[in-house]
Amino acid sequence: MSVTRSTDPDRVGFDPARLARIDEHFGRYVDDGRLAGWQIVVTRRGEIAHSSTYGQRDREAGLPVEADTLWRIYSMTKPITSVAAMMLWEEGRFELTDPISRWLPEFADVQVYDRGSVLTPYMSPAVEPIRIWHLLTHTAGLTYGFAQVSVVDGLYRAAGFNLGVPVGADLATAVRGLARLPLLFQPGSSWNYGVSTDVLGRLVEVISGRPLDQFFAERILRPLGMTDTRWWVDEPDAKRLAALYAPNPATGQTVRADAIGRAALAEPSWLSGGGGLVSTAADYHRFTQLLLRGGELDGVRLLGPRTVRFMARNHLPGGHDLASFSPTGFAETVLNGVGFGLGFAVVQDPVPSRVPSSVGEYYWGGMASTAFWVDPVEEVTALLFTQLMPSSAYPLRSQLRQLVYSALVD
Repeated sequence: MSVTRSTDPDRVGFDPARLARIDEHFGRYVDDGRLAGWQIVVTRRGEIAHSSTYGQRDREAGLPVEADTLWRIYSMTKPITSVAAMMLWEEGRFELTDPISRWLPEFADVQVYDRGSVLTPYMSPAVEPIRIWHLLTHTAGLTYGFAQVSVVDGLYRAAGFNLGVPVGADLATAVRGLARLPLLFQPGSSWNYGVSTDVLGRLVEVISGRPLDQFFAERILRPLGMTDTRWWVDEPDAKRLAALYAPNPATGQTVRADAIGRAALAEPSWLSGGGGLVSTAADYHRFTQLLLRGGELDGVRLLGPRTVRFMARNHLPGGHDLASFSPTGFAETVLNGVGFGLGFAVVQDPVPSRVPSSVGEYYWGGMASTAFWVDPVEEVTALLFTQLMPSSAYPLRSQLRQLVYSALVD
């Protein structure tokens, strides 16, 4: 499956010369050594107006980025897990207000961090149970150990939850371990990016009665024709997997991050609904088109259009944006004017972030600088794939928006 251009850009409102600036701009990132390679796809009204690759998927081996290159999408797994959960919601299997302890009893008596250090933390009981909508919106009080901005993050790392889970833990075991750790705040009282979608993936397993990989394959990936999306890459396809890189702080040049990157070449002990998938541009293009079309693609309907619209509204209490509803400061610089829906960020007002977009656009990205967005107003979707950690190394996502929206001229 490929993602070749399917229409002339000017037929769908793009100025071809302005759209060509995308390749010129991001080409410089490769030419000066900041990125090894990338792949970009831009669509409008369901037609691919721009599709390009540049550089190497594996610089040391001299292998170029190609149409079928495999990319670690990390947190771009989260919207897929969220769609899986909402498919079960549409079947009446749960309500968004249901406590997750109904299916995951280990969360029945969670504690909330109050004060103290990693060595001597003090906790108090949660006054509100973690509900399913808390998981979908990252308002449960769960966090990531690698965030390194709070005492609770330190407690996660001490328990073996850093970039992964304790060695050998499967998803059920990992979630039980997470339930023993304190929450960063009372559920529903704030927003913090963390392992909520991993817990949601476990919830999908328990409610559906099927392992997460089986549910994904049977209910989402195969019906949509996402035949290249998988949890790890086996030997026949290993050369298609892009190498993972990180910037050298001294030079800005990319260096391989094989210690982390090699994990995608082995079957994982646990299925991370928050960050475990490897995919291709063609596959994720199909997923974004499903969302843009209101839950249906090529005669396959996974969600109703009203459900998709409901997911793409800001669900943060009081209409807050992420900058005003985050206790850690993570959101203050990059997510002003942005709320959070059921699985992805939602633009409320593009002005505070100083990045062009439409009100109602929704999006997310991955740890290795991948990104997508869906703009229902302009009927635009965009995909960026590269493999550079951390995703904050360069403003790739905001720059792609800048270039795409300035190329729209109708």
